[in-house]
Amino acid sequence: MKFLRNFLAAILGCLVAFGIIFFMFFIFASLFGSAEDGVAVKKNSVLELQLQLPISDYVGSNADDPFGTLFQESQGLDEILNAIEVAKNDDDIKGISINNNFTMAGYAQTQEIRRALQDFKNTGKFIYTFSDFYMQKDYYLASVADSIFINPVGAIDFKGLASEVLFFKDLQEKTGVKMEVIRHGKYKSAVEPFLENEMSDANRTQIKELIGSLWNSMVEEISDGRNILPKDLNRIADTLGGRTPELAKASGLIDGIVFHDQYEAKLKYAVDSVLDNDLHIVALDDYLKRSNPKMKKSGKDKIAVIYAQGEIIYGEGGPNQIGQGLMNEAIIKAKEDDKVKAIVLRVDSPGGSALTSDIIWREIELAKEKKPVVVSMGNVAASGGYYIAAGADKIFAEPTTITGSIGVFGTIPNMTELAEDIGINAEQVGTNENSVDYSLFEPMTDTFRSTVQEGIEDVYETFLDRVSQGRGITVAQADSLAQGRVWSGVDAKNNGLVDELGNLNDAIEEAAKMAKIEEYGIKKFPRYKTGLEQFMEDFGGAGAKAKKSIIEDEIGVEAYTILKQVKSAMEQKGPQARMPFVLDIK
Repeated sequence: MKFLRNFLAAILGCLVAFGIIFFMFFIFASLFGSAEDGVAVKKNSVLELQLQLPISDYVGSNADDPFGTLFQESQGLDEILNAIEVAKNDDDIKGISINNNFTMAGYAQTQEIRRALQDFKNTGKFIYTFSDFYMQKDYYLASVADSIFINPVGAIDFKGLASEVLFFKDLQEKTGVKMEVIRHGKYKSAVEPFLENEMSDANRTQIKELIGSLWNSMVEEISDGRNILPKDLNRIADTLGGRTPELAKASGLIDGIVFHDQYEAKLKYAVDSVLDNDLHIVALDDYLKRSNPKMKKSGKDKIAVIYAQGEIIYGEGGPNQIGQGLMNEAIIKAKEDDKVKAIVLRVDSPGGSALTSDIIWREIELAKEKKPVVVSMGNVAASGGYYIAAGADKIFAEPTTITGSIGVFGTIPNMTELAEDIGINAEQVGTNENSVDYSLFEPMTDTFRSTVQEGIEDVYETFLDRVSQGRGITVAQADSLAQGRVWSGVDAKNNGLVDELGNLNDAIEEAAKMAKIEEYGIKKFPRYKTGLEQFMEDFGGAGAKAKKSIIEDEIGVEAYTILKQVKSAMEQKGPQARMPFVLDIK
């Protein structure tokens, strides 16, 4: 008994000691962060963009939270764009260096950063870029620079866009675990991977047209940046004309082949500090401490920017998931705030729960009765993402935005064949004729299938009605644009699913015009958990993260990707308004 008491006392003592150390660490981190708030930027400095973290439209951190960025696992697009804007007018910043990126952002996000850099360059300041190896998206971003440099043993991945879709029919047959698919009659491509082993001609055509439109938008901008005709850029892509530094230079993709120290010498020359041994480089993370307080817009009147990013789920939601809890709370706050004169909804979502999409759609409709609502589409605003956008007064999309995918389906796992193979027999007992509606271990009954099919058709018709009302077209016209078809922003503009091509700032300016205000500030929603709260939550889930890492290491990234897709499909509840498949564009 004494041993047990001493043992428990020792555990308690360790926990108290750990708590004190933990608390002291945060006090130190807070003081250290406060000391760094006044980061000094010397004359003739170069702002270094090294985008090594995943980029989200919005990270939702509170500037007053000392731990707000301490455990941040992503960079906010809004902060990056604001930093470039501030640097444009900062006399201490002479240029920007894009250094060894591995850009973890969508094409629309990358396009927004590139345009901000172009605006920076238009002031007469320089942009240089260096990399050991340019991935295709990195090169697209780099093509805005005055000069592009590469390591002598590097290469450029410049070959055009491609997309890969995984098919699971054989996997289902071999494992005995299949997905029962229920869909709107003409909505083919959404669930094709579970029904077929090969891509249909119709699906192949729509994907080819989509990535072709995205590629054309990229090529046009690269052509302007490098003064190379689009036809010549396509020839370079076809012949892999950037596969070696020498070929890349000969084809005009780059300006120089240098080592990193030689690149730094060129930066010194560019800022007229060739006689000075010091090259003043300011990292983006440090510069944010200067740029974040300097918001571009200010004024008594406000425009609310509400960020909806991630899959749509039923529930609270968070930084990477859209739930009706946080979203509707944000919309209501913006609607009822008298200082907020207009609302801009920034959507970056492949869709998800149809029920949640409709709940959010309704709240947007109520907000429209009091003030203008404008939508800005990011990387993707498809299916449920388009659902919540459809009712806005005006919709903006980037040329490289993926949108549309208007359709509804349901997938339900069934293990009947596996159960038979391993000797499981499930018996059911119910009180009424339909009380036992579905069992994972029994074939789906016709009654259950027809009931679910009826629900799918109802949701699809509701979706079409929402689009019809929002876009001012007939239900038949909405149906002709639906059937799960995905579009680029350019094509969506041409067929009337969006109103204008433009970025978030364009949408904000339009909202201000509709609200008839000229001077205004920006109020961002929603507020996510603080850095400390998020850390504690992640700390508690460290075991789950470790397990994920172990599984990925053991079976490989490709197999883990398949596992995640199958697991995601099995976890979907209720009718889904989401992208027709996992569209991996490379």
